[in-house]
Amino acid sequence: MSHDEFDLPPLSPDEIHIWRCRWAGGAGERAFAGLLRRYAGDEDVAIARGEHGKPLFRSPHDTLGFNWSHSGDVALLAVGRGPEGFEVGVDVEAVRPRARALELSQRFFAPEETACLRALGEGARLQGFLTLWTAKEAVLKAHGGGLSYGLHRVSFTLGDEGAVPARFDGDVGQAGEWQVHRLALNEGLVSAVAWRGEKRTLRVFTFPL
Repeated sequence: MSHDEFDLPPLSPDEIHIWRCRWAGGAGERAFAGLLRRYAGDEDVAIARGEHGKPLFRSPHDTLGFNWSHSGDVALLAVGRGPEGFEVGVDVEAVRPRARALELSQRFFAPEETACLRALGEGARLQGFLTLWTAKEAVLKAHGGGLSYGLHRVSFTLGDEGAVPARFDGDVGQAGEWQVHRLALNEGLVSAVAWRGEKRTLRVFTFPL
């Protein structure tokens, strides 16, 4: 399906739209670029890159924040409207065995997060690790600093609804200023979306290629 063959759902300021599609051969990135231009209302707008590689629109389209992520053949795009410079981040990870999850946590996560993972049973530890990882990535991608900012500088607790912001450090802002939500996709994927500001309604769509 071409990106201009269907009606684009209206995006209100109190929503975040999540698009899911296949990534194969870069098809997802091409589909997302077409969707984003339609959201911007400008077929010629160029997708620029921030200092750390984050895709973005320059003024006058910088009220449209967006981010994408892919793992294997699955890709996600998050889009939202806000004030100038509004940003949103999304991350998705395929669930696969990670024998070094606890070691990675000790190296890159906050000490209290590692302690939480260590206390989990073997079966729950991988899910907990990926829940924390995707939440951290989503926040840091929205912030624009990416992994170079430091995963340990945004720490979370694990709750029934996923990762809950606990303590953020530096210009990323206070933990309470952020919205971080787990996305329910399927059992083989763990994903999170994050933005700074008030709560919004999440709407999930599928883009068939």
